[in-house]
Amino acid sequence: MGLLQKLIISIVPRRWAQAMEAESRAWRMRCPCGHEVSIWEIGGIRYKAVGNPRRLYRCPHCGLTWHTLYKRSAESGPS
Repeated sequence: MGLLQKLIISIVPRRWAQAMEAESRAWRMRCPCGHEVSIWEIGGIRYKAVGNPRRLYRCPHCGLTWHTLYKRSAESGPS
């Protein structure tokens, strides 16, 4: 768990913290090469957010590239 995650989770009520973690795990960041990771796994929080922004991030396979953020739907299941 990242420093930002620890700080926010310690401040908010437990129910909110659980909701933030669940939603952050549903948000994924995908590299053009196909590698993807959840926002929670990289130490981030994305809660009550909308849209599919792009972020500059270092991919372990191809280096620094633009990644697309998207929310995985419950129907698609784990990937």
